[in-house]
Amino acid sequence: MVKRRAILIGMGAGALWAVGVVWLGVAVVNLPVFALLPSLAFAFLPPGLVLLLMIGRLAAARFFDDGLIDGQPFAPGTRAWVDQRVLSNTVEQLLLALCVWPACGYLLLGDGPGVLAALGVAFALSRLAFWVGYRHAPALRAFGFAATFYATIAAVLWAGLRYLIG
Repeated sequence: MVKRRAILIGMGAGALWAVGVVWLGVAVVNLPVFALLPSLAFAFLPPGLVLLLMIGRLAAARFFDDGLIDGQPFAPGTRAWVDQRVLSNTVEQLLLALCVWPACGYLLLGDGPGVLAALGVAFALSRLAFWVGYRHAPALRAFGFAATFYATIAAVLWAGLRYLIG
């Protein structure tokens, strides 16, 4: 019960973070609308760097372990096994972002570049929290997951609302 409560708190904090990320992108990050295409390209740089770090970590784990160097599966519960799970979830989250962030950027017009920039940086920070949390703290893991997923949902909802009401 204590673990479930901690996870719920982490999810709630992630939801607040997500709303804050979209608000930050709209109200604080002021980029001109003609920066939409560069913003779209660079929004995926921070997530890509985190992905690079995760893949590099797993490659090193395999290279320096004779039992893994030939591609054997990681033993459940090991650090490499955890890292593989984190990488898998991060790829899923990044695929979702690749599918919806571009449309959000276009639908948000002048706010699009700022929201995309905020989403990219927030994604990287949230995934790092998820990674650390997966190893050490369920609440931080829940925060990292929710902060990543809910930020994408918040952007989709905000873009849809802005599109519908003009």
